[in-house]
Amino acid sequence: MSPANVRMVIGQEKETAPNTSILAGQEKMLHTVHPENLFSESEWIRMIFLLSDTQNWLNEMAAKAMMQLPVKQWRKLKRKSYFLGVTALAHIIERHYYKIPRYPGISKFTVPLAEVLSFLRDAAHVTAMEIPGSLNFHRTFDVGMVAGFDSDQQPTSIITVVTDAGGKIVTAFPGKLRSGII
Repeated sequence: MSPANVRMVIGQEKETAPNTSILAGQEKMLHTVHPENLFSESEWIRMIFLLSDTQNWLNEMAAKAMMQLPVKQWRKLKRKSYFLGVTALAHIIERHYYKIPRYPGISKFTVPLAEVLSFLRDAAHVTAMEIPGSLNFHRTFDVGMVAGFDSDQQPTSIITVVTDAGGKIVTAFPGKLRSGII
């Protein structure tokens, strides 16, 4: 049976003769298509290599971008036990940085980005507490200056950094963690 003669119809395989019409009812039910019959190992291997090369390139670009951070001792944000990735940083900037006008009504940092990154770096020394009902942890501490405004739109010097169980930063925002948020 050639691929040109196979059609998928509601999860079942049907075979048609080259010059017959399905509408004319001249079809014959066969067995379910098995993925191994359609799997091309050589194409799959090429795809895996392409994805691997692309991921390596993206990782290198992200590392170079993070090296440009205007923060002293930025390597403290790259530890195995406490890590800030480019995706989390983009999330924090997009959602919680005052210069990005998306997500109104949530907490926003109003200090320069370099200060925010310094706060994230310094949070590594704060004891992580479990977030009830979650696999994540939070570090909440006072930075000693107004860092932004909380979700009630009140100025605050408290920031919260949320990490996963491995220490990878998930998000950070001014104010205290409220139950049910993360």
